[in-house]
Amino acid sequence: MASVTFDHVVKDFGPVKVVKDMNIEIADGEFMVLVGPSGCGKTTALRMIAGLEDVTAGTLKIGDRVVNDVPPKDRDIAMVFQSYALYPHMTVRDNLAFGLKLRKFDKAEIERRVNEAAETTQLTGLLDRKPKELSGGQRQRVALGRAIVREPAVFLMDEPLSNLDAKLRVQTRAEIARLHQRIKTTTVYVTHDQVEAMTMGQRIAVMNEGILQQVGPPQQLYDHPVNRFVAGFIGSPSMNFVEVTASGAEGSVTLDSGTGITIPLPGRLGAAVRDAARGGGLVAGFRPEHVEIGEAAAGDAAFRATADVVEYLGNDELLHVSVGDQDIVAVVSSSHRVKPGDVIDFHVAGTKLHVFAGDGTSLVGHEPVAAA
Repeated sequence: MASVTFDHVVKDFGPVKVVKDMNIEIADGEFMVLVGPSGCGKTTALRMIAGLEDVTAGTLKIGDRVVNDVPPKDRDIAMVFQSYALYPHMTVRDNLAFGLKLRKFDKAEIERRVNEAAETTQLTGLLDRKPKELSGGQRQRVALGRAIVREPAVFLMDEPLSNLDAKLRVQTRAEIARLHQRIKTTTVYVTHDQVEAMTMGQRIAVMNEGILQQVGPPQQLYDHPVNRFVAGFIGSPSMNFVEVTASGAEGSVTLDSGTGITIPLPGRLGAAVRDAARGGGLVAGFRPEHVEIGEAAAGDAAFRATADVVEYLGNDELLHVSVGDQDIVAVVSSSHRVKPGDVIDFHVAGTKLHVFAGDGTSLVGHEPVAAA
């Protein structure tokens, strides 16, 4: 096993900078997820680790070795792609063994590795089947097994669950997480699905437009986003954002949306909020699951809203409500039996509120966290 280190890594495609000054250290044995919207540079970063893309500037290390100019075959990595890329005319056993045969391992070693990988990925009873006789989840496990037999220092996974249906995705991501717990190989996993990132990653690196926005454990990114982009990208449904203005003395600042949402702030935050407001506006943020029905306590944000759409989810209801011309999403218990057209009083605990400056940086609701 080995660590992976990006030290001021840059990747250009002509005039286009796809990865901009990336700095991150992925620890030996860690499961790191790179997440972000399409085009953010996460797959390019993964391909640089694999050696499929050259590094324009900076230093990329696997373990203690600089690999900028090392060919892919000499990097001791194994990659699992979005496509299973199995040989249709070969059995599962032969698919698992194929790479080892090319590298001229002896038969006993090939047999040992194939059997261990099959047991790890629960394929022991399927070794004599061909890919057409397997389900999508089983084919994905074969692709994982083919990487495992290599016994690499680093696993690279590029959206490996994208071709699976929703139920199978949930099942397979749990299998991958259990697999990592058993073999503890350094793993870098790329996805655009933040639910996958939150449920699988020991740490998550959020990227946008080639820039690393924040790195940390899932709970840290959820509770303490360093900017509006991370706050909006992490969490499902996405965080609600409301443009607000500050009023009152520094000891008792109140944020007002102008549409009926009022947010009192503790005195210690008054000066910071006022300074930011002079720089170009404020945005308040709160998550749908933190919106509650009922009277507000002191220090809570409060508003009255009309329910437009109610989505029944079993234990919960997903409410789309209107406060003036502002749309808000709330997740509440289905025991409230909300109906479209109902006028309801909502509140959000002051401890769950975030306030962002006009440039998107977080002012309230987080402790500053280094990006790497």
